[in-house]
Amino acid sequence: MKYTNANKILPEKLINEIQKYVQGETIYIPKQETEYEKWGARSGGRRLLDRRNAAIRHAFISGSSIQQLAEEYYLSIETIKKIVYSHKK
Repeated sequence: MKYTNANKILPEKLINEIQKYVQGETIYIPKQETEYEKWGARSGGRRLLDRRNAAIRHAFISGSSIQQLAEEYYLSIETIKKIVYSHKK
């Protein structure tokens, strides 16, 4: 996480107001909820997992057993069950 000195970005009046509550400490100011991105949206990780899960569901429908899929994808049997029995399409 990158830190920025408040003196460089905030007006003096606002800094004085904040100092009534906290001084000399690091505080985190979160993004507005409208600015949040879902996990993996930027890196593409979510898209890769969605494709993998779709392939697992397809293989299950095509006859592969849960045990076979767990071994093939190096996942636990419980994880495979969650993937194949979820209602995502």
